[in-house]
Amino acid sequence: MLIRKSTQLRYCDVTPKHVYLNRRKFLGAGAGALGALALPGLAGAMQLENFEKTGKYHELTPDKVTPENVVTHYNNFYEFGTGKKDPSENAPKWKPDPVWPVVIDGEVHEKKTLDLAQIMKLAPLEERIYRHRCVEAWSIVVPWIGFSLSHLLKQVEPTGKAKYVAFESFYDPKVMLSSLQAGIAFPYVEGLRLDEAMNPLTMVTVGMYGESLPNQDGAPIRITVPWKYGFKSIKSLVRIRFVENQPPTTWNRAAPNEYGFYSNVNPNRDHPRWSQKHEQRLGVGFLGVGERIDTVIFNGYGDEVASMYKGMDLIKYY
Repeated sequence: MLIRKSTQLRYCDVTPKHVYLNRRKFLGAGAGALGALALPGLAGAMQLENFEKTGKYHELTPDKVTPENVVTHYNNFYEFGTGKKDPSENAPKWKPDPVWPVVIDGEVHEKKTLDLAQIMKLAPLEERIYRHRCVEAWSIVVPWIGFSLSHLLKQVEPTGKAKYVAFESFYDPKVMLSSLQAGIAFPYVEGLRLDEAMNPLTMVTVGMYGESLPNQDGAPIRITVPWKYGFKSIKSLVRIRFVENQPPTTWNRAAPNEYGFYSNVNPNRDHPRWSQKHEQRLGVGFLGVGERIDTVIFNGYGDEVASMYKGMDLIKYY
């Protein structure tokens, strides 16, 4: 993983042209030097100045970044289609609410609702180059923009009963597939243990490749968990709940023998229908058709996350 400081991330890379062309005027207009995120009608802000590293990370020589065209045109997003190309064709027709409220409730002393503009101001944004491994045995390397989820979770005070964090995606049957068409229940739900959610690597993600998120990649806000299989990184987030018991998750509910709650990348725990010992890295190799590489436990992030699973049977708790 590489975390790029704000001095390396150009202002124009993540800011609409009409804003960065008037950068001096814009910076003089208010404290904090906030650049508007390139989402139509959105009042949110990206903090690119006054960069602060929000955790201690094991920095690696970055893998070759997957071409943007691959990442934006090869997706799992069943709300917009079950084929890999379907989301890039269908999702752009959807117009997300420019305010985009996210509810935080459950085992908390006081429920909160924060809109995207408020969320964007919680912590300085970073660019993080993360590897991602899909359960279907393909992988990508993406430069995400966001900050550690812990900054968002700390906006509420959980009760002593809170042991897990549950997440819910946006769902509108008027513009998305029905559960019957997709073959899974909607709205899409996911969950993490509380310590997993608070780990500095777990990311609130609002952009990629220097731009705001495309619809098919989880606009306008998603969660990114790089040491777990890709379906754990829930898209188009609208609700976060602190809960006492392990929450249901969409794919675990649909096929519990194939998709465990933890879903840590593990070459030693095969999917019932295929091996997980190898992966196909998209966008590299001859003509970019992909390169077969060995899968690494915890997707290579063991230094940061392995301690959370000390003593656990990672075959049983898959």
